[in-house]
Amino acid sequence: MNIALPDPHAIAVLLLTMLALFLFTREKIPLESTSLFVLVVLAVGFRLFPYQAADGVVEVSEFFYGFGHKALVAVCALMIVGNGLVRTGALEPVGRSLARLWKRGPLVSLLATLLVTAALSAFINNTPIVVLMLPLLVGVAMRSNTSPTRMLLPMGLASLVGGMSTTIGTSTNLLVVSVAEDMGVAPFQMFDFLLPAGIAGLIAILYLWLIAPRLLPDRQAPLESTSPRVFTAQLVLDEDSPVVGETLSAAMMRTEGALRVDKIQRGPGAFVTPLPDVELRAGDRLSTSDTPTRLREFARTLGGTLYSGQHPVDEDHPLASGDEQLAEVAITGASPLVGTRLNQARLQSRYGIEFLALHRQEKEENRMSRDIDEVVLQSGDVLLVQATPKNLGVCKSSGDFLVLDGTTELPHTRKAPIALLTMVGVVALAALGLLPIEVSALAGCLVMIITGCIRWRDATGALSAQVILIVVSSLALGAALMKTGGAAFMAQVFLAATFGLPPALVLAGLILLMGLMTNVVSNNAAAVIGTPIAIEIATRLGLPAEPFVLAVLFGANLSFGTPMAYQTNLLVMNAGGYKFNDFVRVGVPLIFIMWLALTGLLVYAYQLY
Repeated sequence: MNIALPDPHAIAVLLLTMLALFLFTREKIPLESTSLFVLVVLAVGFRLFPYQAADGVVEVSEFFYGFGHKALVAVCALMIVGNGLVRTGALEPVGRSLARLWKRGPLVSLLATLLVTAALSAFINNTPIVVLMLPLLVGVAMRSNTSPTRMLLPMGLASLVGGMSTTIGTSTNLLVVSVAEDMGVAPFQMFDFLLPAGIAGLIAILYLWLIAPRLLPDRQAPLESTSPRVFTAQLVLDEDSPVVGETLSAAMMRTEGALRVDKIQRGPGAFVTPLPDVELRAGDRLSTSDTPTRLREFARTLGGTLYSGQHPVDEDHPLASGDEQLAEVAITGASPLVGTRLNQARLQSRYGIEFLALHRQEKEENRMSRDIDEVVLQSGDVLLVQATPKNLGVCKSSGDFLVLDGTTELPHTRKAPIALLTMVGVVALAALGLLPIEVSALAGCLVMIITGCIRWRDATGALSAQVILIVVSSLALGAALMKTGGAAFMAQVFLAATFGLPPALVLAGLILLMGLMTNVVSNNAAAVIGTPIAIEIATRLGLPAEPFVLAVLFGANLSFGTPMAYQTNLLVMNAGGYKFNDFVRVGVPLIFIMWLALTGLLVYAYQLY
């Protein structure tokens, strides 16, 4: 089979595509940075070196159309509507019902949890679904004194399986169907591919229910529940204290910097700001929080007496933590703490929680090579904290944290029915063809804001700069591939590699290629780049484009094999203490199960014998 060589512009775009796909795999390079790099290179490159396409000179502004693309509008609007469901607690009845079911029998309850998770993920972004299910399952595991390992990963993968069932299940689906429609393929309606996705999904659910838990070893909880509690006390400096007359910074140096002073009381009702150059006096009361052992060590080192309330700490008046409790909280992707150093997070002043420990899945040498205070927080990091139930509730309602131990109740407000009806209306209007999904989703945002289900701050916080930039840059790269003939060249290469094979095997090869790609690069990038190539393959084979477009859509959703393949995988990984190999052990077989099932169903449905 002869392959026509591409022109210099197409070669440059192909090289940029390969570079972008490589950069997307680098954990140390933010996906947003790679996306912005792609946009800038395309804009500058085509400005300096104009390209004459078949329909005229390619304008640089064409690469920015993604910012106004209907797929991106729909994705952003659905993010906001989904955030409204979380903040109002509209999914609380689902959580309560499943929690009651778990008390009856674990096997049937796990199946019900997987089915509910998959069903909800077909209409709602799976991140809030996982946020709902994680504390439920962790709480069940704590009450039954079992490891949550065999529950969390199957649940997380079930949310991905359910997401591929409808056009709005994931942003990937929206992008694929929108790009295909832009290229002349008949538009897909919301439930057009529900049947093949549903059949394959049921097979996947059976695997996740009966086989996957047996493949997973028991893992320890990410944080030990026996971690020492933090207590607040006052250290009163005696007359003969060696630090009397010294500055606060000098006194802190005597404890090797371990002492943290919240406030200094100097006389009844008089307080001194704890600045480093404050000179300490006899009788000063230093308010501090730490473990009992450390507090007693501070007292010995500084020559003072510990007080709890109005009494000195002794056998009759021991330290007490009041109504505070330990809890594990995971940082969500929308949290403003993402990208913030731990020592700048101000957890106590912002949320009223005391930080105890950090858990993150990473190599041991990386974990030990830096000061904990200098760690830059990431989405999915799990913090062990101590706080009152009230402050934990504040953390959860803020949307910045996912409380994993299930000790606080799910949020619930009187706005929940409005939020739920709004989401139902968004889906119904789009499913019935009365409004395009981008229009119905925008209307849903307006209803959420007008009715007070969410505030504007919540709405803007629900948007992900990462998703927006990946979508825009991927659309720009896909347009460049089409304009320059790069997509046609890649289609020729793929057809040359599969030359002589029947259409069914060509389709199978495309699904598998996309499935492998989506586990190492952004699934949105893989989908947008793969869609024009799939249409070109169908055109050259003289076959309908729909099955090949669906091959890209399904393949780009097979994000099961690695923890970095999808954002919810990272949340599940940290919450359950999973290792990288756990995803490989459970996810890779699931990829092949779905690959075989979806290939067979598409071949049968479109008669590609």
